[in-house]
Amino acid sequence: MLKKDSASVQSVSRSSFLVWDAAVKPSKVRRQIAWEAALLMHQQPTLRHSDARRRVAERLCPEGLRPYDLPSDEEVASQLRALKKQHAGTDEQRRFERYAELLHPLAQVKQSPEYHPEGDALYHSLQVFALANERLPYDEEFLTAALLHDVGKAIDRRNHVAAAVAALEGLVTPRTAWLIENLPLALNLGTGSLGARAKRRLESAPDYEELIMLAECDRAGRVRGARVGDLEDAIHHLQDLHRLHDE
Repeated sequence: MLKKDSASVQSVSRSSFLVWDAAVKPSKVRRQIAWEAALLMHQQPTLRHSDARRRVAERLCPEGLRPYDLPSDEEVASQLRALKKQHAGTDEQRRFERYAELLHPLAQVKQSPEYHPEGDALYHSLQVFALANERLPYDEEFLTAALLHDVGKAIDRRNHVAAAVAALEGLVTPRTAWLIENLPLALNLGTGSLGARAKRRLESAPDYEELIMLAECDRAGRVRGARVGDLEDAIHHLQDLHRLHDE
């Protein structure tokens, strides 16, 4: 049995990346070279298949290698695809965990009874999310904006929109960020307090209709005693929708 003498190799489960066609039945040496070459290429994206294979083979088999123990480019590429898929799944899970971390503090953010008779900012966000889901249940970016639009209120009450956009940088798509950033303008448009120039600029945006829908959901999501799901349900719903879109 070959030793796993690399620290990076020791940190990854071998079985996670063995994705071979059963009819091929490559040798253990061949499988391990392909897997470790893929791991090396994942860590060094500019490395060529041939160079990665050679480095791994020289380390694992310093006394020489049988020709049929050397994997093909496709075998290494297959392992590399599996490795990237696993890492992508981990990153996505962390993204949704971060959503929850930003939303939980909203339960402690009390709002003006005049404008938000429903109560805290988390309860409001869950109402907006539920209403948005009735309007565009297939639009993950729109629903994400509905759920996260007020996360900045737990960071900076004086400029909560900018705080939200900054906190969500790298976690949401540009379209979701645009919806959150321009929601206050859409709310002002609804009250007639938006200037003519700003109104024309907003109306020319490709996602203007969805922005107006979000503003309508925001205004309607202020009902005291409304029944909504909990935060975990909302996060799971977004995760399920994301997986559906990835299939």
